Amino acid sequence: MQLTVASYNIHKAVGTDRRRDPGRIISVLRELDADVIALQEADLRFGQRASVLPRAALDDTPWKAVPVAKRARSIGWHGNAILVRRDMQVLASEPLDLPMLEPRGAASVDLANGDGAFRVVGAHLDLSGLRRSDQIRSILGHLNGAHPPMPEILLGDFNQWTARSGAMRVFDGRWLVLSPGPSFPASRPIARLDRIALSPQWKVVSHGVHHSSLSAQASDHLPVWATVQMSKK
Repeated sequence: MQLTVASYNIHKAVGTDRRRDPGRIISVLRELDADVIALQEADLRFGQRASVLPRAALDDTPWKAVPVAKRARSIGWHGNAILVRRDMQVLASEPLDLPMLEPRGAASVDLANGDGAFRVVGAHLDLSGLRRSDQIRSILGHLNGAHPPMPEILLGDFNQWTARSGAMRVFDGRWLVLSPGPSFPASRPIARLDRIALSPQWKVVSHGVHHSSLSAQASDHLPVWATVQMSKK
């Protein structure tokens, strides 16, 4: 199995020009053309927590939103949403609560695409290093207890500036944590805040940051991506 996964903090569809433009975000998603996309800040924070990407607009894309929302007008949980190719089978999905001082959560989904099954978690971690560590422990605890066991991918906005120190030390040696490149701020990226973590069953084919003229304007983050292959072992 080979697939491309991506993570994108869409900043509630507000671009660097301070305009909210969901259509621009969807255009960037089409540029990415990934099989699985974890979105952060996909829902408005207050009121009915409505999705910033209209469902009608998503219906015209190659992706469907994984059902993790607890509110009728949302597509995510605390802004975390996962889009997958329409031909992928959603075996199970759930929102995850994370230890937090401010609202934080994650979204978990078990997927199958005909070549095998795998598990994906999308998350937006805290600004506090100590809280980030607790949140990673909570996600890894969920994955360790999930049944049945299957290859795993964790991706999202980790809010982590350093590659191997701080909260990244929570990952044990079996995890490969990719830092594809500077992704924030989009207009002049210097910080590697967005990461992709892979369980041992995956081999990395390529990875990077999607930097186009459109993605540099659509959000304050650039999307990150990785093409991965599942081992046959």
